[in-house]
Amino acid sequence: MINIGVIGCGKIAQVRHIPEYLSNPDAHLAGLYDMNLERTKELAVNCQCKAYSTMEELLEDKEIDAVSICVANHVHAEITLAALKAGKHVLCEKPMATNLEDCEAMVRTADEVGKLLMIGQNQRFAKAHAEAKNLIARGDIGKVISFRTTFGHGGPETWSVDAGPQNWFFDKKRAAMGAMADLGVHKTDLIQYLLDDTVVETTAKVTTLDKRDSSGELIGVDDNAICIYKMRSGIIGTMTASWTFYGEEDNSTVIYGTKGILKIYENQRYCLEMIRRDGGRVYYDIDQIQTNDNQTKSGIIDAFIDSIVSGSEAAVSGRSVLTAMRAVFGSLESSETGKTVCVNE
Repeated sequence: MINIGVIGCGKIAQVRHIPEYLSNPDAHLAGLYDMNLERTKELAVNCQCKAYSTMEELLEDKEIDAVSICVANHVHAEITLAALKAGKHVLCEKPMATNLEDCEAMVRTADEVGKLLMIGQNQRFAKAHAEAKNLIARGDIGKVISFRTTFGHGGPETWSVDAGPQNWFFDKKRAAMGAMADLGVHKTDLIQYLLDDTVVETTAKVTTLDKRDSSGELIGVDDNAICIYKMRSGIIGTMTASWTFYGEEDNSTVIYGTKGILKIYENQRYCLEMIRRDGGRVYYDIDQIQTNDNQTKSGIIDAFIDSIVSGSEAAVSGRSVLTAMRAVFGSLESSETGKTVCVNE
């Protein structure tokens, strides 16, 4: 039995980490910590576990084997490093960290202490994504030429446990990045996973178009990001992340190949639609993607526990996410300089 501590008890912890640990037969939710001690105590009573008064108290507990880190972006690295050095396996929510140096330090420290570092890139576990990866590798749409991948919804102010324009996602000091870090990192990691390829070049526009804070001013982080990615293989495509898709969420990916097109989570009825070059169509009814309003089991928690139990490499290791983070930071640089930026070379 793996004893788990959760650090940060906001929305992502409440709808994903905590319930998924509680439903895993190999996991025991041992304790919680949040800066809001009242929230910590209330959740601990409901979950029948310990409420820690400080993060240090939780990390010093020898009974805790692993932790989930579900806090604001700016302290991901700090807390991950502290947890690893305390001898805990770590599952850290995305984005991995707010600068590349911290990301690399997290990976290096995990290697040094011999503990797992896993990052919450849960789109790899969506069933249609796994099947799409198989179809692409098998050559069902031929050689991939290009792609477009999108993740957009109405914004985190409707999702955060502290709902409204004052939520931490809009605070540059705590979030560092906006839609690019919240959503763009998912689709950047995903396209690399689907194509078994790596982003090596990005030309991006990362900007704030509409979101406003409680004083009515445009927020200090981006609410839209549009990136043109070139992959190591020569494939070129677009990645769009947006907090201004009002009315309907879009979490789709389309892959264009020499023998046809593969549409993933674009058709509302079928999660996969393959359109052959001759016009023939094949539909796959496997699952539907999660939305903010329809949360289903992510798979990320079970994979984390399985990796610990089996002693295998983390299913989404910190090292495997570094290439996506380089593309994210490269995109921010591209937007700031107005130039194409080379990454992962």
